[in-house]
Amino acid sequence: MHAIRLLPTALAALSLFSATAALAQDNSLERVTVVGSRKSLPAASSTDTLVPVDIYSMGKVAEGGGQFDLAQSLQYLSPSFNSTRQTGADGADLIDSAALRGLGSDQTLVLVNGKRRHTVALVNLFGARNRGSTGTDMNSLPLLAIDNVQVLRDGAAAQYGSDAIAGVINVQLKKKAGCEAVAGYGQYSAGDGKNWLASAYCGVKIADGTLGITGEWQDRGRSNRADPGSLRTIGDTKVENKTLYLNGEFPVAGADKLYVTAGAQDRDASSAAWARGGVGSDDIPSRNSAAMYPDGFVPYINGKIEDRYLIVGWKSAFAGWDTDLSQTYGSNKLRYDISNTLNASIANKDLLAGGKGISPTNFDAGGFGFSQATTNFDVSRFFPELLGGSNIAFGAEYRKEKYDIVAGEPGSYIDADGVGFGGNAGSQGFPGFQPSDATNKSRNSQALYVDWEANLTPALTVDAAVRAEHYSDFGSATTAKLAGSFKASKEVLLRGAASTGFRAPSLQQLYFSSTFTDFISGKPLDVVLAPNGSKITAAAGVPALKQEKSKNYTLGITVKPSTDTAFTVDLYQINIRDRIVLSGRFDEDNYPALGAILQSLGVGQAQFFVNSINTRTRGLDLTASTRTKLGGGQLNTFLALNVSSTRVTNINAPDKLKGYEDVLLSERERLFIEQGGPRSKATLGFEYSEGAWTGEAKVIHFGSQTQGTFSGPPVPNLHYKPKTSMDLGLSWQATPALKLSVGGNNVFNVKPTRQNPDETDNGFYYDSVQFGLNGASYYARAYYRF
Repeated sequence: MHAIRLLPTALAALSLFSATAALAQDNSLERVTVVGSRKSLPAASSTDTLVPVDIYSMGKVAEGGGQFDLAQSLQYLSPSFNSTRQTGADGADLIDSAALRGLGSDQTLVLVNGKRRHTVALVNLFGARNRGSTGTDMNSLPLLAIDNVQVLRDGAAAQYGSDAIAGVINVQLKKKAGCEAVAGYGQYSAGDGKNWLASAYCGVKIADGTLGITGEWQDRGRSNRADPGSLRTIGDTKVENKTLYLNGEFPVAGADKLYVTAGAQDRDASSAAWARGGVGSDDIPSRNSAAMYPDGFVPYINGKIEDRYLIVGWKSAFAGWDTDLSQTYGSNKLRYDISNTLNASIANKDLLAGGKGISPTNFDAGGFGFSQATTNFDVSRFFPELLGGSNIAFGAEYRKEKYDIVAGEPGSYIDADGVGFGGNAGSQGFPGFQPSDATNKSRNSQALYVDWEANLTPALTVDAAVRAEHYSDFGSATTAKLAGSFKASKEVLLRGAASTGFRAPSLQQLYFSSTFTDFISGKPLDVVLAPNGSKITAAAGVPALKQEKSKNYTLGITVKPSTDTAFTVDLYQINIRDRIVLSGRFDEDNYPALGAILQSLGVGQAQFFVNSINTRTRGLDLTASTRTKLGGGQLNTFLALNVSSTRVTNINAPDKLKGYEDVLLSERERLFIEQGGPRSKATLGFEYSEGAWTGEAKVIHFGSQTQGTFSGPPVPNLHYKPKTSMDLGLSWQATPALKLSVGGNNVFNVKPTRQNPDETDNGFYYDSVQFGLNGASYYARAYYRF
């Protein structure tokens, strides 16, 4: 793989914005592994890479940044990266989704130390972002454990396999000697959302190697932006994280090295569901009991999340070839506990029996789990005399995945009265998984790949990769990539790439099953999400899910006129065929063939996953950085911009659904796909350092978004105007070991464009778009190096 040098300490802050800026000022000798190439020799800088790669040193973020988790930190660093902290979106409130280049969270592959990281068990069903997707929980990794984050902005399925359609994020963990600790506090200017952080890292020397140990505790309080007197709770989920990570590498004999990474996080999270009305509302007796909550109530969706990760590997050399054998295991479990709630059917049964109309207020609603075990064997060798210098790599991978759903306790889903008195079944806020939803499925896949990178001339470098994969449940896929760069002059490099890719349907999309309550213009409606192969999908003629297929094209130019200045511009196009999406809602009115089945299930609507659309994404990435002496200090400046546009180019309706394309993909669902994230995003950063003081200002611009309405035409769509926020920070190096930092995020309290709450997805004045809905926040941190 390529290796590059890191910034000197004085320039670490600028590397928060882009690798281009960091690498343009490279003077140190420490090297890091860069995602996207298997060449083992060092490279000069990211302005010399065949495809666009950004490297963000996370040192300053962990020491004194205004964001306390990885997803939100990257949200305000990388224009290509988008992470949404949702509200009013049920389980999606508990785990922040993350994605690249405006595509889905499951179309970005996440690696840790170059090894595949597992996705979460959750399928996002609600919210304005990543509906129907499963992604990777970036916040399960503690900031202080991370050395750098590399963002490969190009398709890489031929190199890394499924999911790498939009790009690859590689999180490189620390394994250096020494100890450090950080304590932080933050809150919103409204006075809520109090955020506490305590984290410590220590690198211990063991057998000529280093084991890095990181422990982190975070406690984030709930925030609420609902109107005074409203029953609703709209804002951040309450979260408590307890995280422990180990990462080390140990020489054994000769070139042999043993490496290990192990991590665990336990998260207790609590999100507010939609409020149920009290006496005088339509919710009594159907969804409330006058005896229990006469003034109405807000159910809480509480989730206990357990995330585990393990890598064990052995690096060696044989006959001039470098080898790497590794075993990776990851698991993610989410169990739901619904509190401050009731099962209205139990309350009504009690009332009919002469009781007071009382139900339990707490239910175990079940949950789900996902695990992934991956075995990799990678071999590479550099041949200096072959075609001007060639690196040849090949390898194999075996992966096994498991997914299960566990039913909740009976009270969380049963219809207890059974006489149609009006009490709806299941715990309000989140009905429990039923025994019919329970499942336990697994699959395996095998892959072979080969990669050849050659310096054909001193100016021309070419890389070619081919990968073949076979899945036990849907078949095979073969992908290829060709990338090249041409050094037009000492300062100018032209680069481009073309590749094919794929994404296998996740087990979660194949087998997730649930009955839930949605609110349409404030009115509750029970909906069933039917798994592939069920009676509902059979009646609708939905075939078995298959892989998405993509074609990626990138063309760019990098300019480095001096060691202090660098520019990169990259254009890209991503075509995806047979994209897997969550269908629109079918009922007996818009699709009569499902009427009897829906009535038998006691629900009003049904939806399912289907390979139903083709999309095209076009965009531009631009970075520019410079540094200069100013007064007695140094000014670093950086600009990064992403502009993208996704379009649905075709709807592929199954035969039985032809003529129902407007239901299969409604205008509202189409806009979730095309504009789930801002159409553009830019970061302009300034950092001035003099002596022990460092000041920082970041201007972050979020482009417009358009979302659909529940009512549809002629009601106009929800248009969110472009918004610009500013972050400010000040750090003081009080002693060589102690640094104190204070600052503010979104200091001008900018919020999204106000909308009609009857038409938004969460029933509030605005959805969780652009930069969220909480407004300004402030923070303080203390960092100490031992």
